[in-house]
Amino acid sequence: MVNYLLLNVASFVVVIAGLKACTSVIVPFLLSAFFAVLSSPLLFWLRKKGLPDWFSIVILILLFIAIEMGLGALLGTSVAEFSKELPLYQKRLGAMYSAIAQFGKGLGFTDVELSVLKELDVSRIMALVATTLKGMGVLITNTFVIILTLVFMLLEAGGMVYKIEVLDRLGIRKTQELKLIVQGINSFFAIKTFTSFLTGLLIWLGLLIQGVDFPALWGVCAFALNFIPTIGSIIAAVPAVLLSLVKLGFTHSVITLIIYVVVNIAIGNILEPRLMGQGVGLSPLVIFVSMAFWGWVLGPVGMFLSVPITMSIKIAMGVNERTRWLAVLLGTNSEAANMLKGFAVEEDK
Repeated sequence: MVNYLLLNVASFVVVIAGLKACTSVIVPFLLSAFFAVLSSPLLFWLRKKGLPDWFSIVILILLFIAIEMGLGALLGTSVAEFSKELPLYQKRLGAMYSAIAQFGKGLGFTDVELSVLKELDVSRIMALVATTLKGMGVLITNTFVIILTLVFMLLEAGGMVYKIEVLDRLGIRKTQELKLIVQGINSFFAIKTFTSFLTGLLIWLGLLIQGVDFPALWGVCAFALNFIPTIGSIIAAVPAVLLSLVKLGFTHSVITLIIYVVVNIAIGNILEPRLMGQGVGLSPLVIFVSMAFWGWVLGPVGMFLSVPITMSIKIAMGVNERTRWLAVLLGTNSEAANMLKGFAVEEDK
């Protein structure tokens, strides 16, 4: 048993080391897989309308290029301007930090006690935001590789239905598990993309009315980070709130914070659960650890894809008897409680 465990741990370390060493190759592939999963329902819809697969794929690729060019133009300009203004933002935030430190000294706090504030220096957060946004440029710089890989993935997705049907006719039991995995991932991504888009749109509109700098940039960030439940919305709100504090004052920063809270509660806690239902949740600890882990392995794009990757792993584990216990550990407490209720009902019968 111990040898088996050590072998699994050693294999895991080797695989992760390989992924980290091949990040430049793995990241475009994962992005292509992400876009392929999002595009496959539309591909099947176009097929039902009578369009041949090759023509449907051309339409999807052109749509992807149009969206990518629009985001590239938006992010390229906004990130460049934000980076240009970054020293000014850091200077003003640094001045606010110094004022807070002086106020603390006036209350009797010592330099040693106030040294803790250095670790919370918000000017560092703005620098981290700029670095992360630049790191997301991999989507723009690897456009050709992503599109080429996406074409082949969509071609494979178009024929996967037939392959699953053949395997089912051959009596191979794994086809049902494969169908559950594909359906779960497609459902999760489709609903999450819709709610994330709605979140980004409302954040952009609220910040635009507020007069916060770069509202479209923060809207895109809200869309992307909304794929990371709870934690992502907090990370997305921090730079916009700090920016409104620096440029517009304390009152506007509070209003900006309220906008983020209201939008995320309305969509994340009310709309999304009604659309998504149960069975695809991850515990907050798993979300945080997966974000840190995949961000370390794959960089900023890994943070964006952390929850989709972990969600896919959880769904795959949940349909297999040998690994279902891992899926339960990755899930939320409410899921476990609902499972216990189900067991209780079965026992009563």
